Amino acid sequence: MRHAIMTAQAPQPIGPYSQGVVSEPFVFTAGQVGIDPGTRQLVPGGAAAEARQALTNVRAILEAAGSDLARVVKTTLYLADMQDFAAVNAVYAEFFAAPYPARTTIAAAGLPAGARFEIETVARLA
Repeated sequence: MRHAIMTAQAPQPIGPYSQGVVSEPFVFTAGQVGIDPGTRQLVPGGAAAEARQALTNVRAILEAAGSDLARVVKTTLYLADMQDFAAVNAVYAEFFAAPYPARTTIAAAGLPAGARFEIETVARLA
């Protein structure tokens, strides 16, 4: 069994997908870029600003599902340019505490909306 998670606190999907899906005991978030849910525009300021907004979006989806960032067990990060790794890593550390989730970071071209950063997560439910 699975059910979709949708919240106005994160950008609405632009295609046939859900912001998140619960399949107990986990919640899976769709890839989130640094789009402000109010303006539906990519936030200005580069990869670090985008990472901060994307992680804020992820937090909102997880909370709507009954989870939170402390329950994230795996993240996958996509960077348009690996030169942004240090800046994104610093923002990531603002949102996650030890013990940190397992993580994969991938260089990817052509992220949605011209983004420089995207993240997806897997978290346990409360």
